Amino acid sequence: MNLPENIIKANTLIDILQYRATNQRERIAYIFLVDGETETTSLTYWQLQQQSKAIAAALQSHYSPGEVALLLYPPSLEYITAFFGCLMAGIIAIPVYPPRPNRSIQRLQGIMADTHAKVALTTQSVLANLERSFSHTPELETMNWLATDSLDVDLAEKWQSPNINRDTIAFLQYTSGSTATPKGVMITHHNLLSNLTAIYQYFEITSSSKLVSWLPMYHDMGLIGGILEPLYAGVPVTLMSPLMFLQNPLRWLKAISHHKATVSGAPNFAYDFCVKKISNQLSTQQIQDLDLDLSCWELAFNGAEPINYQTLENFITAFEPYGFRRETFYPCYGMAEATLIISGGKKSSPFVTKTVSMDALENDRVIAMNLDINNLDDHNIKIAIGCGQTLPQQEIVIVNPDTLTPCQKDEVGEIWVKGNSIAKGYWNQLEATQNSFQAYLADSKDGPFLRTGDLGFLDHGELFITGRLKDLIIINGSNFYPQDIEWIIEENIPSIKSSCSAAFSISFDGKECLVIVAEVDRSFYQLSKSSDDFSTKIKELIRSIRRTVTKNFDLEVYQILLLKPGTIPKTSSGKIQRNACRKKYLENTLDVIN
Repeated sequence: MNLPENIIKANTLIDILQYRATNQRERIAYIFLVDGETETTSLTYWQLQQQSKAIAAALQSHYSPGEVALLLYPPSLEYITAFFGCLMAGIIAIPVYPPRPNRSIQRLQGIMADTHAKVALTTQSVLANLERSFSHTPELETMNWLATDSLDVDLAEKWQSPNINRDTIAFLQYTSGSTATPKGVMITHHNLLSNLTAIYQYFEITSSSKLVSWLPMYHDMGLIGGILEPLYAGVPVTLMSPLMFLQNPLRWLKAISHHKATVSGAPNFAYDFCVKKISNQLSTQQIQDLDLDLSCWELAFNGAEPINYQTLENFITAFEPYGFRRETFYPCYGMAEATLIISGGKKSSPFVTKTVSMDALENDRVIAMNLDINNLDDHNIKIAIGCGQTLPQQEIVIVNPDTLTPCQKDEVGEIWVKGNSIAKGYWNQLEATQNSFQAYLADSKDGPFLRTGDLGFLDHGELFITGRLKDLIIINGSNFYPQDIEWIIEENIPSIKSSCSAAFSISFDGKECLVIVAEVDRSFYQLSKSSDDFSTKIKELIRSIRRTVTKNFDLEVYQILLLKPGTIPKTSSGKIQRNACRKKYLENTLDVIN
């Protein structure tokens, strides 16, 4: 499908919405599965435009373009209209999930302090719940609140087109905080349109494309990939809450099957979760009898966290009987600071792998190894997954983080990127912006580049991610990637909950020591807690973890702590917060099973 000239020459997202509302007035833009299955609500392009104009008019009567507004919505169509309402008023939107009891209020307070936001948009029901917390959080009480679901759509007639352009900041994407305090990435309309164009081209979207997404709407992959890309391309998307997926991952696959989706994706953990959860919940016969047809699925993107080879193979094995194809998998790489996507492969081609030496990676070297499919347990082998090539009008360089010079082709280094999708920087954080967004190569002085903080290497233009610079565990002069240790534990010990372990190092007696904290599966915890030999079961589980790590990495574990279900520190998008785990460990505040 060739994009119309109006879209290609658009300067802002408002231009695109206006075009869709005029030329595809009655076409459904968004379907929301309220229960994750059959109960639906929907928005046409015209309805989206009118409701957004009404919200914009309400904002314009009190606030000036360039001011900021918090968006506190559960996953819903109301969130989408509020987001576009801010854009149409020239107000900088800040998507934030509504705080849950004792969970995310601290993050919200940090964002409020960073932005000095005066107004927050939400629904009447969310506001009623928040008002109960006002006495404990005075910042919320003094905020100006706008319940957008109570507005009369006739307000749209009072809307005035704002004076904005391609360089205007559209929204602040607050990073998830997996490695540091969350920071507000300033995303301009130009950043968005550049990245949306790249996704459109790389995903080879056509007029017959359909999308399904359960990804959090307030993070880059869910917002840009799941909400803005369908609008840009003029194709429908079916949405559901992340909670609906986490309760039953089969809902995701059934939505793809039922709505004949061609594009859908998620971080690596989701594919692993599907295989393990569905196989645990259903008998062999029930799995065989699933009413599931995934042959429509043309592109299953996988990004936002390390991609594991075995996860892909397990998912293919589990769902090939239902029409899923190996070439459907689409590993890619991106981050909020680059708007979203940084690299991607060729659609309908099998994903690229490279078998390398683990020993060499520990010394920042890339040495190819022969893959023996009968000996995948070889501890010196890592099957790295290629995340595609760089986008058009963009450059990726692998750089030595110490010398700030380009690495040789057989060296691992930090991934640096420059191009049209790279954001302006961090809101109100000049030093952090200079450190991350204004890097220059020491030899050629070429730049500025974005320092991603991720480690990897290029092989014939294919980008391979090996880990994060700040998460590296260095013991006895060798580098170990925490996600490799965590994966081995979770893959070999069923009692440890998937994507709920953290490996990090601490300094003890002048040397670096490995610590592992892992959340136990709820069923294991309940069964073991009720037994007479609870202490014995816990000790045996710790021994199993220790043996597994020693066997696979030849590493001595200094300490292993098992945590109660639901207590390991995670970001709002579900990523493990290793730094937070380490901090809580040192403070002795983890919820450890005794």
